[in-house]
Amino acid sequence: MIAIIDYGAGNIQSVNKALKYIGCDCVVTRDKDMILKADGAVLPGVGSFGDTMDTMESYGIKDTVLEFIKTKKHFLGICLGLQLLFPESEESPNKKGLSVFDGSITKIPADTGLKIPHIGWNSLDIVKKDGIFKGIEDNAYVYFVHSYFLTAKNPEIVAARTNYGVQIDAAIEWENVSATQFHPEKSGEVGLKILKNFADMVNGK
Repeated sequence: MIAIIDYGAGNIQSVNKALKYIGCDCVVTRDKDMILKADGAVLPGVGSFGDTMDTMESYGIKDTVLEFIKTKKHFLGICLGLQLLFPESEESPNKKGLSVFDGSITKIPADTGLKIPHIGWNSLDIVKKDGIFKGIEDNAYVYFVHSYFLTAKNPEIVAARTNYGVQIDAAIEWENVSATQFHPEKSGEVGLKILKNFADMVNGK
């Protein structure tokens, strides 16, 4: 069972649909006991860093997420779900994130001449060829929707990068935690393979 953590994010149902399409047993929930009993958990994300942290705190989900990660069961953050794993974001300077990892979340510079938000397909430079990227070819294209991006303090956690005027740490993997800036649920066959890899990790395959 994979718990899709529900705090009202706009992409929750598309993540649920994608996981069910590849045969996963999953549930959308904000119930602490159900999340902690799950074999794996997914934190989707669309919206503002600060507003989302406020919502997660009001539902008690912040502490549940941190507790789940400490169980060493597999956890996947998607889009804002990646950014929330870090201490803070330039988008909401006075709001603290989950601080699971260290790094900066900053706005894509306006002087690149590229449209912001970054919406569309970009290729990945895959750094870690296992985990969620097992069997994924380098330069595979995935779908992004974001204005802010990660620069991880520890390069060892970075699993994939992309470039959109600046270098973007597009995915991380460390121990039981994986996260992507892009949306695997919107990234066609490549995205479904990434989700299947996560599900296989949850199931010990």
